[in-house]
Amino acid sequence: MDTDRTEADSDQSTGRARRPRRLLPLDLLRGFLIGSAELVPGVSGGTVALVTGVYDELIDSAAHVGGAGRKLVTGGDGGRAQASRAELARTDWWLVLPVLLGMVTAVVTIAGVMSAFVADSPEHARGLFFGLVAVSIVVPLRMLPPAHRARALDAGLVIVAAVAAYLLIGLAAGGGSAEAPLYVVFLAASVAVCALVVPGVSGSFLLLAVGMYTTTLGAVEDRDLLYLAVFGAGAVLGLGSFVQVLRYLLNSHRRTTLLVMSGLMIGSLRALWPWQSTSGGGGEAEGPGQLVAPYAPVLGPVLLALLGAAVVGILVLVQIRADRKAAESSQD
Repeated sequence: MDTDRTEADSDQSTGRARRPRRLLPLDLLRGFLIGSAELVPGVSGGTVALVTGVYDELIDSAAHVGGAGRKLVTGGDGGRAQASRAELARTDWWLVLPVLLGMVTAVVTIAGVMSAFVADSPEHARGLFFGLVAVSIVVPLRMLPPAHRARALDAGLVIVAAVAAYLLIGLAAGGGSAEAPLYVVFLAASVAVCALVVPGVSGSFLLLAVGMYTTTLGAVEDRDLLYLAVFGAGAVLGLGSFVQVLRYLLNSHRRTTLLVMSGLMIGSLRALWPWQSTSGGGGEAEGPGQLVAPYAPVLGPVLLALLGAAVVGILVLVQIRADRKAAESSQD
């Protein structure tokens, strides 16, 4: 689904090409796919945005929105309001709004199904998510720029990040709470939403790792407005601040950032081992449990892990094919 700007016409007020209106239904579909991916721990909305050809445009637009908020506080040429309006005018709203609408539609319609699956079949759910995350590690590794340093340093970064993630998740074992204080909800949302803009990293998985996944999906299904308002506020703050940091890190320290990202994903698999024991007898709401040897059911989680791996593998292959087509087009 390559973004076609050949029919874009010029916006005289901003000097920026306007997005063709005929792409509106396609952008709604892209948003629905991104939102659906974010509901599944292990599938990255950023990866889907990358595969469907709108990742760079969404990151740039999010950066402009964050810049507008910053200039409203700090000021700029012509005053705070004018500087803020200038940043907002550079945002591609004909892309952002349809994608957001598609994402919200996906969350509202699918949240209940995913919440029931995780709560009622934890071993099967973790098996599926394990396969999804394991293969998703390929995504940031494929984005690595050429190396200009010793390979041992790269390996060391991955190992340190993986061990750190493994230990942190281990500390959270059995510590999750379905009745998390609102300030914890705010902080969790501000961190989890950051994964939305990082290919290969799943925001839903971060919520699953701290025991807040089914709680959050339940709040969506039950229309818990207070919970959703606090979660939304944390998400806005986290996204607005992290996009700027992410752009800097990916532009100035791209290889290091992607290697650390890969290591964190490897260590995070600790929370998705299908067979775990928890103090209360199981359930995602208690957070990750102690790892144990496989117990019944075994075949179901294994098959779902293979299915999850295949799904992400297909996405990666589609991305590789799209990259090759783009490279061939640039050479013509």
